[in-house]
This record gives sequence, C-alpha cells and structure tokens, in this order.
Amino acid sequence: MTTRLNPTTLAPPLARYSHGIEVPPGKRLVFTSGQLGVGLDGLVPEDCAAQAEQCFRNIAAILEEAGMTMANVVRLNAYVTDRSYTADYMRVRDGQFPGEPPASTLMIVSGFVRPEFFIEIEAIAAG
Repeated sequence: MTTRLNPTTLAPPLARYSHGIEVPPGKRLVFTSGQLGVGLDGLVPEDCAAQAEQCFRNIAAILEEAGMTMANVVRLNAYVTDRSYTADYMRVRDGQFPGEPPASTLMIVSGFVRPEFFIEIEAIAAG
C-alpha cells in the first residue's frame, strides 16, 4: 500500500493531487512513455479533453499489460500546449482518480511533434 505525503508544514496542493507518494519496499514499478491523444485507429480528437481521455485510455492499456490499473498510478507528468487547456486536463485527470490522487506535475510546453496534439501524459505506477 502506498502512502500519500501531504505534510502540514507545506501549503495544501493547488489542485487535486498529492505532494508526494511513498512506495513501500518490494513493490514493482511501471513507467509509461508519454502518451498522446491518438487511438489505435490513428485518429486524434479535436479538443484537449478528448485527447486527455485518450491519453488515459492508452495509459490504462499499458498498465493492464502489466497486471495493474489506474489505481496503481503514483505519479503523473502532463504537458499541455496552452494554459487554457489546464482546466480540461484537470477535470479529466480527477475523473480517473476518484480515490486518493497521485503526485502530479502539469507543464505548459510550446508544442509536440505534430501540431494537432494538445496534451501528453506519462505515468508511474506501483503494485
């Protein structure tokens, strides 16, 4: 079982995430590459929220391959191409983690390899 670390000596997280996660000894770790909002059919949704949902579907498929689920995610790194996409991303992210949220970082970047991509998400899971 992981432990959420939100010390009272720090300001609370600015959104729904944990400042840190402790993974106990002996747990397996799975690291995903950054996932873009593209499905198996090669289609890329036209809005950030739909791309974020696809990114999380991709992450869930990788975790399933390792015998894990989204409940095993302890860390997220997300990258969006515009500040206006942050609310869409956080809404989709929060829906993925109804229980205790993982540690999380969100950065605004200038772009990705193809201009139709608005978001990329990578995850670390422990189980």
